[in-house]
Amino acid sequence: MNLFIPLISSQTGLPHLKISGTLKLLKAGATIPFISRYRKEATGGLDEVQIKSIETEYNRLIELEKRKETILNTLTEIEKLTPELKKKIETTWDSTTLEDIYLPYRPKRRTRAEKARELGLEPLANLLLEQKSVSITQEADKFLSDEVQTTDDALSGARDIIAEQVNEDSKIRQIVRAFFNKKALVSTQLIKGKEEEGAKYKNYFEFNQPLDKCSSHQILAILRAQKEGVIRVSISPDDEEIINQLVHRIVKANNEASKEVEKAVIDSYKRLLKPSIETETTNKAKERADDEAIRVFTENLRQLLLAPPLGQKRTLGIDPGFRTGCKVVCLDAQGDLLHNETIYPHPPVSKRKQAASTLRKLVEAYNIEAIAIGNGTASRETESFVTSQSFDRKVQVFTVSEQGASIYSASAIAREEFPEYDVTVRGAVSIARRLMDPLAELVKIDPKSIGVGQYQHDVDQTKLKNALDTTVESSVNAVGVNLNTASKHLLVYISGLGPQLAQNIVDYRTQNGPFQSRKELLNVPRMGEKTFEQCAGFLRIPNADNPLDNTAVHPESYSIVQSMGNDLNCSVTDLIKDKSLRKKIELERYTTDTVGLPTLTDILDELDKPGRDPRETIKVFEFDKNIRNIEDLKEGMILPGIVNNITNFGAFIDIGIKENGLVHLSQLAERFITDPTEVVSIHQHVQVKVLSIDIDRKRIQLTMIGVNQ
Repeated sequence: MNLFIPLISSQTGLPHLKISGTLKLLKAGATIPFISRYRKEATGGLDEVQIKSIETEYNRLIELEKRKETILNTLTEIEKLTPELKKKIETTWDSTTLEDIYLPYRPKRRTRAEKARELGLEPLANLLLEQKSVSITQEADKFLSDEVQTTDDALSGARDIIAEQVNEDSKIRQIVRAFFNKKALVSTQLIKGKEEEGAKYKNYFEFNQPLDKCSSHQILAILRAQKEGVIRVSISPDDEEIINQLVHRIVKANNEASKEVEKAVIDSYKRLLKPSIETETTNKAKERADDEAIRVFTENLRQLLLAPPLGQKRTLGIDPGFRTGCKVVCLDAQGDLLHNETIYPHPPVSKRKQAASTLRKLVEAYNIEAIAIGNGTASRETESFVTSQSFDRKVQVFTVSEQGASIYSASAIAREEFPEYDVTVRGAVSIARRLMDPLAELVKIDPKSIGVGQYQHDVDQTKLKNALDTTVESSVNAVGVNLNTASKHLLVYISGLGPQLAQNIVDYRTQNGPFQSRKELLNVPRMGEKTFEQCAGFLRIPNADNPLDNTAVHPESYSIVQSMGNDLNCSVTDLIKDKSLRKKIELERYTTDTVGLPTLTDILDELDKPGRDPRETIKVFEFDKNIRNIEDLKEGMILPGIVNNITNFGAFIDIGIKENGLVHLSQLAERFITDPTEVVSIHQHVQVKVLSIDIDRKRIQLTMIGVNQ
């Protein structure tokens, strides 16, 4: 591990001491949320992103070390391992360089060069490489045989051997790689007859741009179009420039032998080096594009998960529809289903009066405080219908994103929660619960189905899943959960817990009633001291006997808070209630070898706002009532909208119709920006101006420049 610390430091830019402390905690089984929140002294206050970067780089080095071990064992078995080669491999920590070193020895299929060696032509190849003034015809004739019948055959075989040697020379590969990295051009060409089928890729039918100028979404779109057989793609610099460089480096004379070497160099580049390095360059470009797309996706997901909750209020959920009616559900403040039925306020059934009467009765009977309407088909019509009603109380009305609700309603989780109800009822429940607590409901859905990413099906799926799981875990732990109401699907993301322990907690709660204290968690089957340490600080118990059980103060620090109270002759409850008492606390008095000012400051902040929810307060939003479809739009209109997806090239805005509008990156702000998240966030309420409408392609261009926000 100590060997890795300077290597990790060079990659992450973090100090050795912070990396060392972090690695010790990770190797001991601590989770990233726990380390970031409760071990700031050991890490020097690193945040979750920095800790994750250390873990990622450490894992990369571990895998590279395993690969080196495999290579060394292989070289030993084939008796090719020399002390010099061993040292070269052991001191290499770049995977590409390592594979270049191993390339000449790697078992491969029977190549043209290998066949030539079997025919005894290697001495001729070596002779040509000396580039001496000799008669190559006479020299080649010495190698004629039944298998090598002509001089051209002999020279061709020798050139094949030279070509392979050039291809396997690590320095030559680095030269070619450097050319690709600096000067590669992405060129595309439409495959004849694919114009109509590939219309959505029209921007890439004839595309030429330097690779380093291509954005991640362009790379992913081009590679997808290639995969679908719409275009041909080349990612390569100017061949002639590279060949001239290689010839200049390798060809050292001007005679018959050197001309054969030059032919071999050109063949090596075109047949071996270029395809290999082009594939490598394409893969690296794809990897970078993947990373950027995943970064955007995870940030969007984080914002969506941390969207403002309505809280524990009695809520009526509506999954709107025309022909099939609107599915209505009534939930209590804990999100439990109390009632469901279907109303038909819209054509073709048009039972508007009956629907209005039913809706008013449900609001009154179940003491409804808020109504959540899905934003799918018939959403605007349903919103207009609902807001036109007079209820016996003030009822807030919200439009809620339906993205992924259908995925949830047909899932095993939904069937387990509501085995006696069909998918339409489950979908309406999900819509209502998303309003009450987006985080608790969205964790039940595969993040890829929530619809806040770009090209999520094209990127590395393992890497995407890991990133999204990490984001969900981070978001859940940042908020914390109510130990007595959280579902197992939410608990599973709490630091240190997994599916089995989450289920055990729910089972224990069912059998023994609500938890009275965090300590009681130790009675849950399979809950050990180490797991308790990892999870306890993120689990809240409102109205617990010990008020600290409803805060982010970790149980390991309860004694510190108790000491603060004792020193001030007051209780912990008094400390929480009385700000003037907290102001008298001298934090330096409570520092120890393991507890420093960062932890003590966090404790004081938590006492100031115990059990606070870091999420913002939800706001009611209304679309323009005059805009119901794309035909209603006019250029120059200024409309309210909600940001519902962010990509590298801009933000998609819901303006209350089926089609979302795009605010391009260049239209988000008057100043130059490179990342849309500098200006907007998911679910942000914005004002936009309509720039253009393409009804045929159903595309709407918007701008935020010059529009008051």
